[in-house]
Amino acid sequence: MIIALLIPLVLPWALAPLARRTVERVRPEIALWAVTCASAVLAIGVVASLGALLLPMVLAVPWLAALADLIQPLQAGPRLTVLTVSVLAAGALAVTVFGVLRKVASEMARLRAVRGRVAGLPDAGGLCVLDDPRPDAFALPGGRGRADRIVVTTGMLRVLEPVEREALLAHERAHLTARHHLFLAAAHLAGWCHPALAAVTGQVSFAAERAADEAAARRLGDRAVTARAVGRAALAVSRTPGSATVPASTPGAASGPVPARVRALLGRAPVRRVVPALLAMALLCTAAGASSLAGTIWLHRGVEVAQGEHPSE
Repeated sequence: MIIALLIPLVLPWALAPLARRTVERVRPEIALWAVTCASAVLAIGVVASLGALLLPMVLAVPWLAALADLIQPLQAGPRLTVLTVSVLAAGALAVTVFGVLRKVASEMARLRAVRGRVAGLPDAGGLCVLDDPRPDAFALPGGRGRADRIVVTTGMLRVLEPVEREALLAHERAHLTARHHLFLAAAHLAGWCHPALAAVTGQVSFAAERAADEAAARRLGDRAVTARAVGRAALAVSRTPGSATVPASTPGAASGPVPARVRALLGRAPVRRVVPALLAMALLCTAAGASSLAGTIWLHRGVEVAQGEHPSE
C-alpha cells in the first residue's frame, strides 16, 4: 500500500497538457480558477505524501520509536524498500522546503524593493507614474495598509497613443480588481513544490493575462485597440533591456505569450463552456487526494499495530 503514497508524486505530470488545453478552450476566468486550484491541490498532495513517507525512516530510529510507544517495528512493506523510499522522500522534502523558503524570501525582497521605489511618489486614483525612460507597466498589490497601485513609467506612456494608454490601464486595473497576484503566487508556490507543476505556472500567467485582456476590451468596447495596446506595450518592454524587476506574482506589461494574446483579442470574445479537460483535472485532483489519504490511513493503521493497539494482520 506504500504505492498509494507514491501516486500523488507522479500525477502532477499529467496536469500540464490538461492545463494547456483548458486555457486554450475555456473562458479565461474559469481556466484561471481551475488550473490554479488544480496546481494547489496537487502540490498539497505532494507535500502530504512526502511527509507521510518520511514516517518509516523516523520510526526506524530506536529512541524515536520509543517516543511513539512502538512495541514492535513498523511493518510498512519490505524493510529495505520502505527505508530507501523513506530516505529519498526525506531528501526530497528537505530540498523542497529549503527551495520554497529561499524563493519566498527572494520574492518578498523584490516586492519590498519595488514598493520602496514607488513609496514616495504621488498617485491619482491608484495610478503612479514613475519617471523612467524604460517602458514598463505593472499592477502592484498593496498590503499592510498600502493601497493597490498601477505603476506606469513615463517611457511606456510615450510609446502608446491616448486610447492605448486607456486600454493598458484598464488591463492593469483588471489584474488588481480580480486579485490575479494571488493566483500567480499560488501557482508559483505549487511550482516550487514539484517540477511538473512549475511547467503549469506559465498557463496560469497566460490565463490571468487573457482575463485582464478581455476585461480591458469590454471596458473600451474595442478589441482591436486593446490588442494593439498589448502588442505595442510588450514590444516596447522587450526592446528595452533593464526594465524594472518585479516579483513573479506581479503581473507585468509583457507577461504571457503576447502573440497568442493578441491573436485571441483579434478573434471573437470567448464563451463560457466546459471541456473534457476540466473534468479530467477534477478527476486528477480527486485521484491524488484519495490516494494520499488512503496511503496515510494505511500508514497510520500500521503505526497503531506497531503500538499494539490492533492485532497484527
